[in-house]
Amino acid sequence: MVRFRVASVILIVLAAPIWAGQARADWLRPDWLRADWLFGLFGGSEPEPKPRPDAASYKVEIEVANKDVASILQDASNLYRLRQDPPETGEGLARRASADLPRLVDALWAEGYYDASARAVVAGQPIAMGGAGLEAAASAADRDIGRRVVPVRLVVETGVQYRIGEIRVVASRAGESLDADLLRPHVLRLRPGDPARANAIRDMQSRLVDALRAQSFPLAKIAEAKAIVRHPELQVDVLVSVDSGRRGGIGPVTVTGTRNLDPEVVRSFIYVEEGDPYSPQKIAAMRKSLLQLEAIGSVRILEADRFDAQGNLPITIVIDERKQHSVSAAAQYSTLDGPSLRADWVDRNMFGGGERLRLGATLGYSSENGGQNNKGGWFQPDRLIGRANANFIKPALYGSRNDYIADVTLAREVTQSYNAEYGNTTHVIRHRFDETFSIQGGLELERGASSDYFGKTNYLLVGVNAGLRYDTTDNALDPTKGFRVVFTGGAYPTFLGSSLDLYQGLVLASTYYAVDEDSKYIIAGRVGLGAMGGAPILDIPDNRRFFAGGGGSVRGYAWRTLAPLGANNQPIGGESLFEASIEARVKITDSIGVVPFADAGTAFASSFPNFMQDMRYSVGLGLRYYTGFGPIRLDVAAPLTRAPGTNSPVAVYIGIGQAF
Repeated sequence: MVRFRVASVILIVLAAPIWAGQARADWLRPDWLRADWLFGLFGGSEPEPKPRPDAASYKVEIEVANKDVASILQDASNLYRLRQDPPETGEGLARRASADLPRLVDALWAEGYYDASARAVVAGQPIAMGGAGLEAAASAADRDIGRRVVPVRLVVETGVQYRIGEIRVVASRAGESLDADLLRPHVLRLRPGDPARANAIRDMQSRLVDALRAQSFPLAKIAEAKAIVRHPELQVDVLVSVDSGRRGGIGPVTVTGTRNLDPEVVRSFIYVEEGDPYSPQKIAAMRKSLLQLEAIGSVRILEADRFDAQGNLPITIVIDERKQHSVSAAAQYSTLDGPSLRADWVDRNMFGGGERLRLGATLGYSSENGGQNNKGGWFQPDRLIGRANANFIKPALYGSRNDYIADVTLAREVTQSYNAEYGNTTHVIRHRFDETFSIQGGLELERGASSDYFGKTNYLLVGVNAGLRYDTTDNALDPTKGFRVVFTGGAYPTFLGSSLDLYQGLVLASTYYAVDEDSKYIIAGRVGLGAMGGAPILDIPDNRRFFAGGGGSVRGYAWRTLAPLGANNQPIGGESLFEASIEARVKITDSIGVVPFADAGTAFASSFPNFMQDMRYSVGLGLRYYTGFGPIRLDVAAPLTRAPGTNSPVAVYIGIGQAF
């Protein structure tokens, strides 16, 4: 199955540098049309400079024996960075070269090369640190203007890289001592013998402050930091003096910036209480919680620079509201599902209390026949699919942590094995315990009809539903740590008015683990379990049965095709479900990543998953382009065993956000 969206055109454009062999993290900068980028895009090199009568065209070469620092020197060199923008005179070129020398030495000192030296050679004339020889080099470069490209060499000697010697972390105030946990290796992450890099020393100081803040010292700071260079020993001793300040709690929280949004609604999404122990995690959780309100566009949390009279740290939250209304549209095409169009309209703050109303509609034409033997011309009305939905949320009922959620849906589905038409409405109350945990419960009504190979089923479902969500992940579209558990269930007994007894439950759990500190290597796993009971499987509407397969399930298999088979060898759905996925999300650059993955799952005929039944497996490789709003995802999956509806050896999926 191959899914194409309008967004896929954007993805192709964005991914072009990757496919052409050049993955650049900064290629979307405003100067993306520069010549070296365009030539690099097609696998070639940048154009050779040519002599010009109006400028000192030059070619620069950085000579250094230690190739490990070559890229660092290129980044520090204005000569190299501005090589496509030559100065007008030889003096300008000589001064540009002379100004580069201290930059190169500073860059090498930051890497621990404290005996580094650098000199420039412009048009055969040397320039030393301090500018000696600059006039002669300028005159030689002037003579070359219009005649030849001026050769420029930056000659660098790194010397030996110094190592960390003694590390001392002390309290800045006499009589104070530091917690032993503060000096543990997982905090310092710097040991004697490590390269004496400036960034490593600065990072250690930041971790010391972060560790103290996590212990409820919100005003902790580095009072003094010294790096003592010992040239005879080729070592750098580090002395850090830490001022932990007083231990404190979270003080009064003030909300500002709300123009049209009720501040009491905002406060219902703040779960800390005055006097709670201070921690950066609580501050981060506060920001994540507030952004659940769609009326809020951004949140800034400002901490006071001193304690109040109670020894707590006052907090100010600055809210920036989003535009009240938005309209969006999308188009997609799939060889399995056919074309479809989608449009949405949203009011994010309907009555001033953060009420959100979303109206959406989807219209499409299915390439499947719903398990029927219908034949006709190029257009068959029976293959039209669509969905109209209205979803309303009233947060913070009466200033509480309870939200009212109402949903109305009218839908028509056409899949490989069935078609269904139904209307559904749910009304629930959700209670938020904190930013990670919520439960909900309410009423549900659904009336519809489904048709498959065995005939048509008209049904009515009246019942109660319930849900639970526990989410400690750090990002909705691209989590790097934490875990998420979502449970949904419903009971539709005949004594409430249903046309059949039906009981369903589905739990989805996922977890995310960062292997490294920078979260460039993430292991992600997902498991889904579903079960139902009450009526015989053939009495249950097709759209309520369990199926596996598709982009959000077992990739590589067609959507809703993995299930027990009927007499016509078509999937009829199951009474239980099992799905599992594992991914290794590896960032190659800040904007490009690859994701090898494996999926497994199927639906079962029994009321609970029976793992003695054959499972379906697939493997694949994904590409990620990381943007400010989330990763753009392209996954290519291959089924390991063939199944009905699997017509292609591979399937391609395109979307926004990670697969789970």
